[in-house]
Amino acid sequence: MRVTLCRRGARLLAATSALVIATAAQAQDAQTAEPAAEETEEVVVSGFRASLDAALNVKRDSVAAVDAIVAEDIAKFPDQNLAESLQRIPGIAIQRDGGEGRAITVRGLGSQFTRVRVNGLETITTSHDGAASNRDRAFDFNVFASELFSSIVVHKTASADLDEGSLGAVVDLNTGNPLKGKEGLTFAASAQGSYNDLSDTWGPRVAGLLAWKSPDGTLGASISAAYQKTRTKEIGNNTVRWAQARFDSVDGVPCWTTTATSGIGVPNSGGVYTNGRVAACDRAALAFHPRIPRYGEVTHYRERLGLTGSIQWSPSDATKISIDGLYSKFKADRREKWGEVLLRSNERSIDVVNPVYDDNGNMIAATLNDAWVRTEHFLKKTETEFYQIGASWDQDVTDNFRFTLLGGFSKSDAQVPVETTIVFDDRDAQGYSYDYRNMDFPTLTFGTSVTTPGNFQLAEIRDRPSSVVNKFKTAQLRTEWDVTEGFTVKAGAVWRRYDFDVTAFTRDTAVCGNGGVDRVLGTITCSPSSAFGPTAIYGFPVTSALSELFTLRGADAPSGTTTQWLIPNLAAATDYTRLYSRTATPDLGNNRGVREETAGGYLQFDAKGELLGLEYALNAGIRYVRTDQTSYAITNVAPVERDYEDWLPALNVAFYPHKDVIVRGAIAKVMTRPSLGNLTPGGSADGFNYRITRGNPDLLPFRATNFDVAVEWYFAPQSIFSVALFKKNVESFPVATSVSGTFTETGLSPSLLNPSSPAALNPAQQSQPIWTISTTGNGTGASLKGAEIALQAPFKFLPGFLSNFGGIVNATFVDSSAVYTQQGPATTPGGALPNVTREDTLYGLSKKQFNATLYYEDSRFSARASVSYRDGFNDAGSATGNIFEGYAPITNVDASIRYKVTDYLELSVEGTNLTDAYRERWVDVDVRRNYENNHFGRTILVGARVKM
Repeated sequence: MRVTLCRRGARLLAATSALVIATAAQAQDAQTAEPAAEETEEVVVSGFRASLDAALNVKRDSVAAVDAIVAEDIAKFPDQNLAESLQRIPGIAIQRDGGEGRAITVRGLGSQFTRVRVNGLETITTSHDGAASNRDRAFDFNVFASELFSSIVVHKTASADLDEGSLGAVVDLNTGNPLKGKEGLTFAASAQGSYNDLSDTWGPRVAGLLAWKSPDGTLGASISAAYQKTRTKEIGNNTVRWAQARFDSVDGVPCWTTTATSGIGVPNSGGVYTNGRVAACDRAALAFHPRIPRYGEVTHYRERLGLTGSIQWSPSDATKISIDGLYSKFKADRREKWGEVLLRSNERSIDVVNPVYDDNGNMIAATLNDAWVRTEHFLKKTETEFYQIGASWDQDVTDNFRFTLLGGFSKSDAQVPVETTIVFDDRDAQGYSYDYRNMDFPTLTFGTSVTTPGNFQLAEIRDRPSSVVNKFKTAQLRTEWDVTEGFTVKAGAVWRRYDFDVTAFTRDTAVCGNGGVDRVLGTITCSPSSAFGPTAIYGFPVTSALSELFTLRGADAPSGTTTQWLIPNLAAATDYTRLYSRTATPDLGNNRGVREETAGGYLQFDAKGELLGLEYALNAGIRYVRTDQTSYAITNVAPVERDYEDWLPALNVAFYPHKDVIVRGAIAKVMTRPSLGNLTPGGSADGFNYRITRGNPDLLPFRATNFDVAVEWYFAPQSIFSVALFKKNVESFPVATSVSGTFTETGLSPSLLNPSSPAALNPAQQSQPIWTISTTGNGTGASLKGAEIALQAPFKFLPGFLSNFGGIVNATFVDSSAVYTQQGPATTPGGALPNVTREDTLYGLSKKQFNATLYYEDSRFSARASVSYRDGFNDAGSATGNIFEGYAPITNVDASIRYKVTDYLELSVEGTNLTDAYRERWVDVDVRRNYENNHFGRTILVGARVKM
């Protein structure tokens, strides 16, 4: 027998945030609910089983397709943040950053297609934890600790009364609901120590809840807090993609001459390439080689603080007023230490010896002379501060008419006060060798000493402070009118204003330009750029005071790989170069913003009854929204304004052929607004990768028609077997297009170029046709289809203690098709990259996903083990002639053990990533060249929890 929620039939507003919160809170307390009338025996359901049962009731009582996680599913599983909690839901996969979940995909659609609401209000949080900052509509779930939330509800089908903007799902994150708790004072707290075996460090993780409810049940208040501090490492190797280029010589044969016909070699720079006359040179030029082969270590220091507060007043059954607040501060320092060779843009000076080629057109091994050896030390300090305040008023005006008034404000302010890199170079190193016959674990060997300060020069300094600010203002009115028994009319209106602003600055500079006095201190005379060899001056002399010795450990690097090298001492080097005293200049391509003001309304009809003896429930309606959009960029004098309208009909229907069987169907028009980066007028230029990106503020939204059908069988208490089929016909799909050309012909100012980039340091490259010029246009559409299968059940049929076991498994299978224009490999040495049209899956889509949990629970002891598998996927369009880039399949294993010492005290041991899985990233979908291969270590948490 199972404990159920009080059913409210057609009055269940699964899409209405205030009632979703109430439903979730009821689910949290499901173990104390009254048994159904037909039941003659009360069975106490508590702990993890109760939360599973409550989540199933949220799903079962909704007309639309939803999934939920309630109470202990979040608070008692070893999830570091909300993204990792969400991956337990069928159809959801996560993308990790620094070993933690950060973003989600739902049914194969990436994070930009998912809208997130906190206590009913749409919002966006942005973090800069990774090497690349989030400057789009994606929601960064790693900003929040999972302990702060009482429930997560994922709406997988649209309805007219559900906020628009999602092709994938709408995710509701709900904090406390004190009026649904017990009378009097409630206190709960937990404390854990978190240990990562790769960083070999411990960190604290604590959380607490204090709630009060008046004896008459009319007033309630609660506050909660969560704090966590961790230090983890990411260790492995990286290539920063592969590329084609012409080298100085191959096996001693020069590849450049003084004239088109002479055989006189020109070493290191200048001259005319011997196109077609030296087979070894052409083969090397057309083969792909690693651009920056390297091993290194990334250390992540994270500190996460979250606070929630709620006050609720219900003077009568007809009135409830709630005020909810949420605050979060997420601080992250990222420190990188690399030893590498910079082939990128420097192949002209490099002599290749004994190259080895594979069958995929790769130069997988070689020895390099006159190589540009580089070591670098990078530090990025980031801080994301998020807060939201919201209020709702639920009022039953009569027995048949009620309304909800909801409003609030949220702001996510992600600041990067420091993003610093100091570079040591040795630009004529001899005897460097790389070997990628094992693509996952290459052998990288420096032939000259990389632990001797005198071999290096301090050649480049960088600092790139920036910020991303997202702000939402929302006001909504929702009304319901019970016209007759089983028929309700819902209508509402909504207004939102969303502001997105990016500001970015740079203090970057190469120490030397093309001769003359250095650009930093004015104390040395630099050599001309054409100078080459040990006497060339391109930076400050490196001393032991400016450097420190780095030792690579834990990378599983093959024997022969160099594992020690000098790196800059950041404190000493930044002080010596006076980096932070330099005037920060605007990074022109990254100062931009978008304002969107949306207004609209909806009309929806909810009905339930019988049709030919078959019980049914449905909602049908239409949503209208008008979007007024203003985009600006510092490279454009005037902002660009435009507007568009959408009419979004939706139908959800559920049939009940048996009391334990539900058959669902849904069809809806949906939309997602274009990516923020693509809306920027003007353009930006990358002088390192010779890439120009131009925005298009007139992009149409992503628009699609979604079809869903599902069968759910609730065959026993806390049990379900379900199959869901879905299809999405994406009618408008913005796609990137690229052509080759020169920087000069774009008309963009050279001031857009980073001053330390090769293109800025060598202006002649600006007139060469080596640039990839990209923009985004309105594409022809795409399609997606898939299936979700889920099974959940306790093993009550087993004898004795075995009946305390249970299991949860789900699988998702998705396929899609979209047409992209990519730039393929050059067909002549040094030639342009031709456009290639490819049909492939949508970005971020894994064709297969699996989750499985085995649990045990009795009155004192509980244990859980979970396995999640995500198939490989294309992540984005690539560059330098590679067709797409993406990630290999990955499996993660987590577990937890808990023991209840008393009714008030519980001890726990938990673990995440127990197999220490590697994250493998590749470039080029056809041959899967190494991009990076890193691992993050296992995390063990030991702690205690009290509740009174």
